[in-house]
Amino acid sequence: MRIKRTCPASRRRTLSFFVWKGEKRMDIFAILAVIAVLGIISKNAAIWIAAGGLMLLKLLPFEQPLNWVNQYGLKIGIAVLTMGVLAPIALGKITTVNLLDTLKSGIGIMAIVVGLGVAYLGGRGTSLLTAQPHIVTGLLIGTILGVAFFRGVPVGPLIAAGVLALFADTLK
Repeated sequence: MRIKRTCPASRRRTLSFFVWKGEKRMDIFAILAVIAVLGIISKNAAIWIAAGGLMLLKLLPFEQPLNWVNQYGLKIGIAVLTMGVLAPIALGKITTVNLLDTLKSGIGIMAIVVGLGVAYLGGRGTSLLTAQPHIVTGLLIGTILGVAFFRGVPVGPLIAAGVLALFADTLK
C-alpha cells in the first residue's frame, strides 16, 4: 500500500497564508487596524477605506499589488484629487470670465497666493511622508483631536479654504 505524500514546500506556503507570519505580520495588521479605527473615529472615510484596502491586499499570498500601491499610489491619488478640483471647469461651472474676474479681485489674488503656499507645503509634506511614513499616525491623531475639540473637518483641501478665510477676514 502506497501513502500519498504532500509536498512540504507547498504545504508550508499554504499554512503560512493562514497562520500569521510571526509578529511582523501581526504588527502590520495591528497598525493598519489602529489607523482604520482612527479614520472611523475622525469620520475620515478616505483613511479607513485606505487602511482596510491595504489590510485586504496584505491578505493576498503575493505582494505585487502592495508594491504597486507603494510605488504609484501617491501619484495616482494626487492625479485623482486634481481631477476632482478641475471637474467644475470640465462641467462648465467655471468659465474664462470667472477666471479673469478672479485676477481682478483682492480675494481672488489672495486665493492664488494661498493656493501657491498650500501647494508648496503639500509638496514638502509629500516628501516628508515618503521619507518618514511613520509620521502618518501622528497626523491622524492630530486630525482626530482637531475634529473633536476644535470642530475641524477631516478633509485636506478645506484647509486651504480655511487659511484663505483667515486672510479674507483681514481684508474686510
